[in-house]
Amino acid sequence: MATTVKVREKYQITIPEEVRKKVSLEIGERVEVDVREGLIVIRPVIEIPRDQAWFWTKEWQGQIAQSMKDLRKGKVKVFKSVKEARKYFGD
Repeated sequence: MATTVKVREKYQITIPEEVRKKVSLEIGERVEVDVREGLIVIRPVIEIPRDQAWFWTKEWQGQIAQSMKDLRKGKVKVFKSVKEARKYFGD
């Protein structure tokens, strides 16, 4: 069920409590505002700390997905030490 809100000074609106609860929106979190087919769309944005952004890159997530497939298929080698792994890989 849609809720009506009033546009106030500086074009501010208040997101009703029942809507905030449905998306677990908290004070201080960011939202993305966009226009799609003539509608204003407000979507919560999950921010990632800069020092963790590398983990969420397409390349890294692809490597993680491949590793998970290999694990499920048993395509892994377990080493007892770093020295043993280095010897195996010729380092």
